[in-house]
Amino acid sequence: MKPQGNRVTILLAEDDADDRLLIKEALAEGRVLNELRAVEDGEELLDYLRRQGRYADPETSPRPGLVLLDLNMPRKDGREA
Repeated sequence: MKPQGNRVTILLAEDDADDRLLIKEALAEGRVLNELRAVEDGEELLDYLRRQGRYADPETSPRPGLVLLDLNMPRKDGREA
């Protein structure tokens, strides 16, 4: 999926499912129409950004224009990523 107009993809790096839901709801309430993608840890974030593994296809893993980053995640935290 390509961004429509000037909308950019938002990539959320957050390990807590409740926090992901809250952020998704807050964006919807604020009428943010950008596509939201989510990863659960720093390793997955780097795979997405490097287009590796399951994120290799640019059609299904568009480049984000904004990354919302949790600093405390398992495997590799936001600071390390």
